[in-house]
Amino acid sequence: MATFATPDQLLVIIDPVARRTDGESVRIAKDVLSAGAATKVCLPEDAAEFARVLARRGSRRPVVIGDDRALLRAVALLHRQRELAECVLSMVPVGSALSVAQALGVPLGAVAAARAVLDGAERRLDLLVDDSDGVVLGTLRIPPLSGQDGQRDADGIRPWLRTCQSLVRTLVPSRPAPALAAPGPTRLRVEVDGVTLVDLDQPVEAVSVTPDASGTAVVRVRPVSVGAEASPLEARGRTVTVSGADFRYRADAAVAGPVRRRTWVVREGALGLVLPGR
Repeated sequence: MATFATPDQLLVIIDPVARRTDGESVRIAKDVLSAGAATKVCLPEDAAEFARVLARRGSRRPVVIGDDRALLRAVALLHRQRELAECVLSMVPVGSALSVAQALGVPLGAVAAARAVLDGAERRLDLLVDDSDGVVLGTLRIPPLSGQDGQRDADGIRPWLRTCQSLVRTLVPSRPAPALAAPGPTRLRVEVDGVTLVDLDQPVEAVSVTPDASGTAVVRVRPVSVGAEASPLEARGRTVTVSGADFRYRADAAVAGPVRRRTWVVREGALGLVLPGR
């Protein structure tokens, strides 16, 4: 575990959302960092400029001031450039979406987080990487189908046929539209290291995948209960594949999909993040 002490060279990247939502916390963090290390402060205006600044960091250690989305953007960029293993990131959380940062152990106060950047230690954290090169820092969740998705899965109507039906409805007297069904269960096959944990014949209410800091992920499946409450299913493994009906999934601060199949692999120690020393 590498520890950091001043003097150091920092590239402070201040996300535009952080500047708009809490300029005072940004100012405090910048002052603390500048007092303790040689800093170069960058104020990117959009994602493209954020990427250019990070790519030109040189030997400076990147410090992201922003929310979960800003941190995820930096990690995803470094991963796609295959530079994540050689780069150690720091973060000062500013904004409203900070659940991922908190779960990773980053202090939420501007002063405490900035001091951790200066005096903390590098910790190697596991990540989930999917087969489309997407990165997940925290817990991956597959929620129930929405009302529209659940109805489409149930009645088998294809998108082009639904479009035709909509056109027909515009040409005939309209009727009151039926209310959308509430989110309901879905049928998925969940495989952990090639072993099926739940199959398509068992409807499920939710699936979660969480790296457990040991090179594997904890996979939890909550089946639909019939009568007595069904017991959750749990397994651990390095590779998780989910397939079946179209499904969306929540990865950190974003919702992705729909997809019919996705595989996630645990990358042990892939992210170096500076956290308070122990």
